[in-house]
Amino acid sequence: MVTALLERDNLLRRSQKVIAANIDQLWLVVAIEPHYQFELIDRYLVVAENAGLPINIVVNKIELSQKMDQIKYDFSMYESAGYSVHYLSVEEQTNIAELKALLNDKTHIFLGQSGVGKSSLINELIPDLNLRVNEISTKSKLGKHTTTNTTLYHIPSGGDLIDSPGIREFQLDDLTDKEILSGFREFKPFIGQCKFRNCAHINEPNCAIKQAVESGEIHIQRYQNYLNLIS
Repeated sequence: MVTALLERDNLLRRSQKVIAANIDQLWLVVAIEPHYQFELIDRYLVVAENAGLPINIVVNKIELSQKMDQIKYDFSMYESAGYSVHYLSVEEQTNIAELKALLNDKTHIFLGQSGVGKSSLINELIPDLNLRVNEISTKSKLGKHTTTNTTLYHIPSGGDLIDSPGIREFQLDDLTDKEILSGFREFKPFIGQCKFRNCAHINEPNCAIKQAVESGEIHIQRYQNYLNLIS
């Protein structure tokens, strides 16, 4: 029985399609295989930032890497920007208990491209669920879709988990350049500090964001991704 209608606290959408609403935490799941792509990660983050969602990054399948120092260096730019990064392995149970503790008593969503291991993580978090898990295509190195609809699951220890279908491409067609800019959280202290009010932060003189890149306050990879997303 419905007793009340509550306003949405937040709304996550891709293009014109609503993915979920009233989310407490978004978990962006990437993996060692298929190998993470920084521009795709930033597409997800820009959308989530514009939706006003608290964001965590999960690097899954770390058992497949022999170069964890490099992996952690790669993701240090996100930690410097204020994101929590969690390194997980279902196969070796690395940090799974810590993840379970963080999921209690709130509504969470797992978001990420196909094949990053979201279904394996959910099976670990919710015993007896037995979601189908597919292997990575050996030819394309891309995941095959195991989730086709957005589904909400109840976590036995408390809380709810939304599983969103894997997405290989995450377009930003409905976001303006200004919204894309605001999706890079470490850029915000420098917005409005440029010489020109209409600065696009591309090749204008005395651009505060470009100066922050040169000084190391903004990671050059993140800046390059911004340029790619607005082009």
